[in-house]
Amino acid sequence: MSTAPTSTVTLGDQFVRTLPELALPWQADEVAAPNLLVLNEGLAAEVGLDADWLRSPEGLRLLVGNHVPDGAAPVAQAYAGHQFGHYSPRLGDGRALLLGELVDVAGRPRDLHLKGSGRTPFSRGGDGLAVVGPMLREYLVSEAMHALRIPTTRSLAVVATGRPVRREGLLPGAVLARVASSHLRVGSFQYARATDDVDLLRRLADHAIARHHPAAADAEHRYLALFEAVVSAQASLVARWMLVGFVHGVMNTDNMTISGETIDYGPCAFMEAFDPATVYSSIDHGGRYAYGNQPRVAEWNLARLAEALLPLLADDQERAVAVAVEALGAFRPRYNAAWSAGMRAKLGLPDGLDDAAVTPLTDDLLVLLQANHVDHTSFHRRLGAAARGDAEPARELFLDLAGIDAWIARWRALGPDADVMRQVNPAYIPRNHLVEEALGAATDGDLGPFERLLDVVTSPYDERPDREHYASPAPEDFGTAYQTFCGT
Repeated sequence: MSTAPTSTVTLGDQFVRTLPELALPWQADEVAAPNLLVLNEGLAAEVGLDADWLRSPEGLRLLVGNHVPDGAAPVAQAYAGHQFGHYSPRLGDGRALLLGELVDVAGRPRDLHLKGSGRTPFSRGGDGLAVVGPMLREYLVSEAMHALRIPTTRSLAVVATGRPVRREGLLPGAVLARVASSHLRVGSFQYARATDDVDLLRRLADHAIARHHPAAADAEHRYLALFEAVVSAQASLVARWMLVGFVHGVMNTDNMTISGETIDYGPCAFMEAFDPATVYSSIDHGGRYAYGNQPRVAEWNLARLAEALLPLLADDQERAVAVAVEALGAFRPRYNAAWSAGMRAKLGLPDGLDDAAVTPLTDDLLVLLQANHVDHTSFHRRLGAAARGDAEPARELFLDLAGIDAWIARWRALGPDADVMRQVNPAYIPRNHLVEEALGAATDGDLGPFERLLDVVTSPYDERPDREHYASPAPEDFGTAYQTFCGT
């Protein structure tokens, strides 16, 4: 006779105890018949949760917020933010809950957080619910990003609620359980600053230092060091997005983390044909968050963080502004350095090459890619063959054969390393047409396409002969005006 799995889950409440002004106690909507769609067993083990127990009735109730372990204090977090450049003083978790903090196998605190768990006082007229497609999108893309070695929140599980949710029609409801280093955002600091409570702002900054940037605690000016650390983390993060062609889609300040992790995979997508003007979000009518604008937007968002931190940077406002401006000035050189290093790796270029040789090479390549509408991921993966002497797989992507042949000759003269390129240029990304196919099937009850796509994109560098179609760009009939949606 088998026995039901048992587990004792301990969830900390450090955020609630430290920052009660930013935490509204709340409970998730009751889910009568939760049904597990996908579970991340590796992540579960990493954060000390038993996968078999998570599949049990009590475990499923935890994953939708209905089982609250003793001592846990679920809350909706308060934050503000600039959305498409317009300031909103009170946003907050409108359909999400922080269940509490887990301690992972490395001893680090990690948030356990829900999306789609029901209305909160921050819902602003929304129903607080989520549907299967967008929750599986976040699971798929965030795990792909993790496999691409890009800092990100992680997806633990998606659980169907059995409750229909009205969007463009009736769609099956779901809750996403995700894990993050924390959910502190630029918007968290904007909210604290707007209260004019300097003690709250200082406690928030101290919490961020302890949680994410402990080296700042030993600096001569800890709050300036905190800001500098966030600038550095975000410069590195956005450079990594750009190197793989990731378009976040909604880079509002409430979607920029203090940890430097990617968060909130709403209208996100991966660019196919290289074009800095690429926009996928249905609500980004002006292209504010286009692929090529992402570094500038990140810098703008960090300026808003600097404004929020001013009372902690100096007693004198003018001096505080000067300190902040100087620190923010590090973003562009750090971003450029991260981008350049990443491009050198993508092109397999040896260490020690002078920028005077590399910069014109990369600049000219980007011009060629855009002018020839070349698929970003396919080109970089195929270019490795050219380093071994077979340029045809890469050059066949171009109409301007003379242009790419001349470029390849210049590049080969620098001695590229094909093995290095293979380790950093993925064969597989979540191709937009495949994502839509998988989500559509899952919404109709067939998880097979989702599971196969997940398997491929979580091993993005391991080419498999029987998976060739996962590496191919969208067919022509998929359309050039692909749009993604926030999923709210």
